[in-house]
Amino acid sequence: MAFGWIDEQADARRRAGLVRTLRPRPADSPLLDLASNDYLGLARHPEVTGAAAAAARAWGGGSTGSRLVTGTTELHTELERELADFCGFEAALVFSSGYAANLAAVTALAPHGSLIVSDAGNHASLIDGCRLARATTQVVAHADPEAVRKALGTHAGEAVLVSDTVFSVDGDAAPLAEFAAACRERGAGLVVDDAHGLGVLGPGGRGAPHAAGLAGADDVVVTATLSKSLGSQGGAVLGPARVIEHLVNAARTFIFDTGLAPAAAGAALAALRLLRREPERAARARTVAAELHARLTAAGLEAVRPDAAVVSVRAPSQESAVRWAADCSAAGLVVGCFRPPSVPDGISRLRLTARADLSGAQIERAVRVIGETRP
Repeated sequence: MAFGWIDEQADARRRAGLVRTLRPRPADSPLLDLASNDYLGLARHPEVTGAAAAAARAWGGGSTGSRLVTGTTELHTELERELADFCGFEAALVFSSGYAANLAAVTALAPHGSLIVSDAGNHASLIDGCRLARATTQVVAHADPEAVRKALGTHAGEAVLVSDTVFSVDGDAAPLAEFAAACRERGAGLVVDDAHGLGVLGPGGRGAPHAAGLAGADDVVVTATLSKSLGSQGGAVLGPARVIEHLVNAARTFIFDTGLAPAAAGAALAALRLLRREPERAARARTVAAELHARLTAAGLEAVRPDAAVVSVRAPSQESAVRWAADCSAAGLVVGCFRPPSVPDGISRLRLTARADLSGAQIERAVRVIGETRP
């Protein structure tokens, strides 16, 4: 029977307790949300939603084509210009998603014969970029500059290190300055995904590379998403102008994909301008994360110290993590539930995301619910 193997895999997932299901949410949920990536609380901000609506009215519901045909509007180029300026890079290129941006950067900057050094904790989009690239990939120990040096030392040709800036599972930050130093010793490039750093780290939320003194470097390329701190949708690659020009001509997820919808571009541009005016939002997100961590650990829970806005709480098992998240939801709190194969270390956990718009009372309520429902 065609696709008969699907049933076998479904049975295996059920036996392992790894079945995933969609849970549609209403437009106006009464639940306290600590699961989304809306770090700055901008997804529903009137300026952001108003800009999305205005862009849709002006440009239509979709971009109508690939970026190289009809899919580039004045909004796209305006967003790229302001995003590059904000983050301190020469140029930027907007994609339909952060996933597409990572695939583009990795595949287009790692040609045949080159070496990709990939951190063991990298996001699936970077891993898939490595798989699709024509280069050889060497996975190294998590956040380990010496492991990077050793790997780069095995290859005499072109090489690039690929890493998240803030890892999505535990919220720990990569040692970017040390990574850059290791790359420069060997003449290798550095490609980093700042999905969880943009809007949270650096002065005014300018991102982890900016905080590490790497903004604008000619050997550093940064990918980012517009769907987290900027409350919209889409992705971007930032770096030297010659790298961006290369992506326009060589990145398949740019050339052959429909451009980002104008509404999303308009929303992201409005959010970026709002962040410029209210840079304190970035610091507030970090403060909320630190307070969540302090209160959770004081309650006897095993929480990982956050370097940005992600707070991870370890669970005893896969089954208990799923049950814990469900019990939190029943008590009015939405939390993320990460378990294999989404976690590289095999340890299941609740994943909480701090938001700049959370009040002290909401933080207290969240910690109380998590503590009362613990397995």
